[in-house]
Amino acid sequence: MELQEYKCEVLIIGTGPAGLSAAVYCGRANRNT
Repeated sequence: MELQEYKCEVLIIGTGPAGLSAAVYCGRANRNT
């Protein structure tokens, strides 16, 4: 089994309104999540 490595600028932990708004703001700022 080969492991894949992912590099991101922001890691969003959690769901619901807070996670969604964090993802939207990061998307608008062109951040890799």
